[in-house]
Amino acid sequence: MHCRFSAASYSSETVFDYDVKVDQITQIEAQMAATDFWDNQERAQETVGQLKAVKSVVVPMAEMIGSEEDLRALIEMAEEDPEIEADIDQEIGRLETTLEDLELKSLLNGPHDACGAILTIHARDGGTDANDWAEMLMRMYMQWAQKNDYSVVLFDRNDNDEAGINSASIAIRGPMAYGYLKGESGLHRLVRISPFNSEGKRQTSFAAVDVSPEISDAVEIEIDEKDVRQDTYRASGAGGQHVNKTDSAVRLTHIPTNIAVQCQSQRSQHKNRAQAWKMLRAQLARVEDEKREAEEASKYQNKARVGFGSQIRNYFMHPDQRVKDARTGYSMGDFHKVLDGEIQGFLDSYLNWHVKSET
Repeated sequence: MHCRFSAASYSSETVFDYDVKVDQITQIEAQMAATDFWDNQERAQETVGQLKAVKSVVVPMAEMIGSEEDLRALIEMAEEDPEIEADIDQEIGRLETTLEDLELKSLLNGPHDACGAILTIHARDGGTDANDWAEMLMRMYMQWAQKNDYSVVLFDRNDNDEAGINSASIAIRGPMAYGYLKGESGLHRLVRISPFNSEGKRQTSFAAVDVSPEISDAVEIEIDEKDVRQDTYRASGAGGQHVNKTDSAVRLTHIPTNIAVQCQSQRSQHKNRAQAWKMLRAQLARVEDEKREAEEASKYQNKARVGFGSQIRNYFMHPDQRVKDARTGYSMGDFHKVLDGEIQGFLDSYLNWHVKSET
């Protein structure tokens, strides 16, 4: 009887830094027990997020360690009662699935992988279809977040007059959100019969996705305020008529890199400015991460030329329905299932592909 779980329980505690993570949980829970812990709501939420991220590895790891003895007992019982073998196979399958999930989490070891993710989505070529496609992508990521019990916050939304959006920025907050989503940066291509074309012609449209880590204020990112241009304007789109009466929306442009961010989710210009600075720090943190790796440096240069990188995924509604990643080759035959947030397979395949491409 082959048991990958038994063979792979090897040095699992070392592979997943089990003891270190258990100590982290103890330290974080001690912080949370302090009487003034919730005085700073933002920092408190970051700490809670850290705890969830660490527990997402420790809890299943502890369960696997505890299950090993039970499995050995079942194997011994099977020598006398062969009918128990079916139960053993089922248990081994469950534990191997858990192990595979843990092995995938072990790939999320970047400096900001445990952070939340800030996604900025822009409509590109394709006219109104591209605007509609950009909104479809935003919904796809929000659905994925909901399925994983992550929270979503809208920072900015610029609606198109006819349909869809010109651009939008959202934050997805949950354990390893950035680690999972960082590979989504790039151009997403949709091929379908256009609902905006009376002749029913096939239309190809593009939307660009950019993903940055939502980093803590405790992380130092050097930004010279003289290098940042600030513009204010009247908020538009979702947000109500009240916010449109004042120049509450804020756009920040980092002149040396030409990175621009904007926020209009709050009625207060002061709050929008504070959030825009967070978004700018996030984008610059991602750039620094890319610069630290030689292979990623060339990728960064390409992004500077084409906006948000090269085409990474194709979505087809015509002539057949399928979605295929241009980098990993991973595909799914149910377009609507993918657009309803079933994208974990694409995220997982990218993590494995990225590790192999670096070796």
